Amino acid sequence: MKENSIEFKLTGKYALFTDPVTKIGGEKSTYLIPTYEALKGITQSIYWKPTIIWIIDKIRLINKISTESKNIKPLCYNGGNDLSVYTYLRDVEYQVKAHFEWNMQRSDLENDRNENKHFDMARRSLEKGGRRDIFLGARECQGYVEPCKFGEGESFYDDEDSFSFGLMFHGFDYPSEVETEKLTARFWHPKMEKGVIVFPRPEECSIRREIKNYCVNNPKINMEEKI
Repeated sequence: MKENSIEFKLTGKYALFTDPVTKIGGEKSTYLIPTYEALKGITQSIYWKPTIIWIIDKIRLINKISTESKNIKPLCYNGGNDLSVYTYLRDVEYQVKAHFEWNMQRSDLENDRNENKHFDMARRSLEKGGRRDIFLGARECQGYVEPCKFGEGESFYDDEDSFSFGLMFHGFDYPSEVETEKLTARFWHPKMEKGVIVFPRPEECSIRREIKNYCVNNPKINMEEKI
């Protein structure tokens, strides 16, 4: 059985990592670090199948945290444009380590649980820069990924002992991935040690907020007809 984790460098000129629970419209201001959910979405853009769930293990900040505000004219719901101020992260570079686990809610895909196959496909997709476009929290923030060795090279925060970021959004519990009929938001208190932030597993987050009740009917897939 092969290792099922990948390590990659994530870069971009701008990033906008906001709390999706509250970002309805108007002005937006980024978190100082990427959220677990944003990194999970980026990793899914590298490679994803409904058989697997990506777990983000940790992230390393390479560049100094820097922000820049821009005047934006977003479309209004009732038509026309409005003037808002968006605060972005600027010139970001991260090292990310993630691994995949089986989606136990998809028993119909049990025959597709081939760890070697999915790891090889994820590795090849990473080497090619991902299967889909990489966005750093927003569509206007283009990102780029490439393989790396986690921990190699210098970080601006190598000499920083500890830094806390307060209460932050962690991610969502989706009924398609966990045994629940409630879409639930998770929160946590991230702490950085020498530039590295270790993420708790989703089930380890104790601060939660129920968003809505809904039921997901997974499509049935005949694995014998699978390409």
